[in-house]
Amino acid sequence: MSPPMTTPATTPDPVLVEVLRGGIVESRHEGAYAVTGPGGELIASAGDIRRPVYPRSAIKAFQCLPVIESGAADRFGFTDEEIALACSSHNGEARHVAVARAMLAKLGLSDGALECGVHWPLDAEAQRALARLGETPDQAHNNCSGKHAGMLALALALGASRHGYVELAHPVQQQVACVMGEMCDADVLAAPCGVDGCSVPTWALPLERLALGFQRLASGETLTPQRAAACRRIVDAVRAHPFMVAGARRFCTEAMTAVPRLFVKTGAEGVFCAAVPHARLGVALKCDDGAGRGAEAALAGVLLTLDVWTPDERAALVPFARFPLRNWKRAEVGEVRAVISRRAHAG
Repeated sequence: MSPPMTTPATTPDPVLVEVLRGGIVESRHEGAYAVTGPGGELIASAGDIRRPVYPRSAIKAFQCLPVIESGAADRFGFTDEEIALACSSHNGEARHVAVARAMLAKLGLSDGALECGVHWPLDAEAQRALARLGETPDQAHNNCSGKHAGMLALALALGASRHGYVELAHPVQQQVACVMGEMCDADVLAAPCGVDGCSVPTWALPLERLALGFQRLASGETLTPQRAAACRRIVDAVRAHPFMVAGARRFCTEAMTAVPRLFVKTGAEGVFCAAVPHARLGVALKCDDGAGRGAEAALAGVLLTLDVWTPDERAALVPFARFPLRNWKRAEVGEVRAVISRRAHAG
């Protein structure tokens, strides 16, 4: 009889966030992160940054790059607000839906051309507003509708079919894979590949590769002048229109509003990526349990360890890294706090 198979022991990722109630730690969020600086140097990390993770929506800027580089954004007259929506995971609030439909109108298409699927708006107030009108959501309300409108524009610019643009073999997704690989110095087509919630392919890459990609997005280093200009256009659009990236009461919008020199983007299952253009830094983080609350606090905690902020910016980041835990009566019953240590930073 053969002995049972065993999995090699691995070092667990460190605790990045603690949740306290009644003076004791009630739960912990473990995870890993990588920070890459000028020249592509890994300047800070903790946990297993070489394990592939699905970045999901955190890399929508990379998915938008070929829309810019192909000339599609200019051909169809996309505004900065529309480019920001193409990089978003939005709430489905009225303005988000209106801008998505405006993008489609420029393509001569309607909501039915989207292949992202239908769900109710992520924002509760937007849900109630639809319900009060006796309406149901369509694909424009999908949090990825801006990205998909951009992909439809790319398909038209490439002379490819607009049907099936979400499929792995479609020229749109092949362009996305190529750009992502070049930004992250990774063989994307050899990486694990799954299907995202909005039906496009999602490739798993190590955090160290994702951080490098966001460092290049932030700095333009090693990129052609054309790609560096496209990166600046995307970052500038997102930071100029943070509401379009997420919406009311959402971390991405609130963090970029509080610290306008920052670009952050959430992905599903506890992933975050960030770019700090003025310091030429890229950040990638994964909260192991997939908790958004943990990932948000952890990202803010990592950002606070970086000596690149003004005193006002640092003060603005603190409430995102440490904030009260409240019950249904809004009474403060504990707190959520990042526990990122500078000692964890090893170049």
